[in-house]
Amino acid sequence: MIGHTHRDITGGSFRAAIFGASDGLVTNVSLILGVAGAHLSSGSVRLTGLAGLIAGAFSMAAGEYVSMKAQSELFEAELSIERHEIQVNPEGERMELTELYQKRGLSPEVAKVVADEMMKNESLALEVHAREELGINPENLGAPFKAALSSFVSFAVGALIPLLPWFFIHTYLAVAISIILTFVSTVAIGLLLSTLTGKSKVKSVARQIGVTVLAAGVTYLIGYLVGTTNSVA
Repeated sequence: MIGHTHRDITGGSFRAAIFGASDGLVTNVSLILGVAGAHLSSGSVRLTGLAGLIAGAFSMAAGEYVSMKAQSELFEAELSIERHEIQVNPEGERMELTELYQKRGLSPEVAKVVADEMMKNESLALEVHAREELGINPENLGAPFKAALSSFVSFAVGALIPLLPWFFIHTYLAVAISIILTFVSTVAIGLLLSTLTGKSKVKSVARQIGVTVLAAGVTYLIGYLVGTTNSVA
């Protein structure tokens, strides 16, 4: 019987791509509708959208890289400590592993045999201690650059979607098309997440739509109120 396989979702790229696309979409449609709500010119809307796309993409990429790099370095530091302990105090680490397996439900005899086998190979011992004590895989500490690149590209794509009509159309028709494109894209992200996670399609799509509508609606309202106040003043 052939075993099933899993996608590699621990490196951070998958999470960064989904989060980036969703964030780019929500952020830029909110900016665009906020500026449009203030009754500014189409040129101002385009400039705001482009600034939001560029600044947001670089900000997301930088934040993703720094956070994942710091996490990787923290894991590496903990692994160095564990490696040192295995080298200078193997008996203590063996006892630690034996106690851990006993807590997992193995008898003292079986736990000791398993721990003894694990400790015979230093690399295996480090991997086991890292997984059991630290909850990490020493062979996969994340990929900061890949996550940053994935975040940059996905944010830029998401942010471009509501901005596209403003390059060709003006006034309220552009607003309407931005909203339609954002709605379709939001539904697509929700369906993608549902397919990948196996969760309810309705709940996943509704959650994405709810977040987008809330952010864009509040920003549009603020832009409208500010624009109205300025025009009166």
